[in-house]
Amino acid sequence: MCEFLITEVRGQVGLITLNRPKALNALNLDMVRGLARALLAWEHDPAIRAVAIRGTSKLGNFGGFCAGGDIRFFHQAALGGSPALEDFFTEEYALNHLIHRYPKPYIAFMDGIVMGGGMGISQGTRYRLVTDNTKMAMPETHIGLFPDVGGGYFLSRCPGSTGEWLALTGAVLNAQGAIALGLADHCLDASRLDAAWQALGSLPAGAGLAPWLAEFALMPSTPSALERERIDQVFSLPSVVDMLHALEAASDGWSQHTAATLRHRSPLMLHVALEQVRRARTMCLADDLRMERDMVRHCFQTAHLGRSGAASETVEGIRALAVDKDNQPRWNPMRVEDVTPEMVAPFFVSPWPSHAHPLLALD
Repeated sequence: MCEFLITEVRGQVGLITLNRPKALNALNLDMVRGLARALLAWEHDPAIRAVAIRGTSKLGNFGGFCAGGDIRFFHQAALGGSPALEDFFTEEYALNHLIHRYPKPYIAFMDGIVMGGGMGISQGTRYRLVTDNTKMAMPETHIGLFPDVGGGYFLSRCPGSTGEWLALTGAVLNAQGAIALGLADHCLDASRLDAAWQALGSLPAGAGLAPWLAEFALMPSTPSALERERIDQVFSLPSVVDMLHALEAASDGWSQHTAATLRHRSPLMLHVALEQVRRARTMCLADDLRMERDMVRHCFQTAHLGRSGAASETVEGIRALAVDKDNQPRWNPMRVEDVTPEMVAPFFVSPWPSHAHPLLALD
């Protein structure tokens, strides 16, 4: 059992609660393994007709879903050479794949923060529920990483060039934006989340989820206010350099804010993330996850860049954001314009032969 997970069966529904509120329910290896055990146990259990997952906050149930993977653990494990880091990403991505192909209705209550690894355990679900409290993002370029956990797959399937925009900027979506971009399905009233959760456990035998949704789902309170036309104009450009220069040449507030955001992200990983999303657009989920597993190995073992340990963009990004908290990452290179194709290409070369890939078994 995992101390940060609560699993129970109520009626015909398996219920999972992420219970690590002090860390915003950030996933560690034990949590990944606990989630996989529960889902595999319920997958072929005829008594379980559906699965639901929620997070907790310091105020109690709901209020927070999952802020991602445990980046402090990533930092410590990378510097200490712990093999648990390799295990974490292999098992997390296998869990993401399991969720996407899960044969039973899977309901994710995405209230509060839903970022990084939190997206990985919710985007593959059949019912992705958001509230007016939802803050959804893939902010990995802020820590010198890329939008993993299948991010290439689900971001590349957002309309227009919004997937590139989300991957590079880490922009935060509210409920309306998430629904508009196909990253959520239904909006719920946050004040009724507990009632909706309890009602799942008392569904009549043989009843589907349609009546339950009809009772609790509602229309978002305001329409989405995304700058869709401008996003598509800029983020469909061929390169990160082209995008940034187009933004900096414009005088409107959105362009200037977006340019400033990109200038604070890891220049190298902006280029890597753009290539990732565009490659993933023609990939199946399993191939995307295998590609991301290759990429994340290169993020922490950067011999192809002549670096090691703390010189990794990812280790440095985590240091600046979560360890020393100086918010002054020493990116290498420091400018988007100084990143070369030779720096980017090795991220997409697998360090394993195809017959020995750690995610070989994904179908």
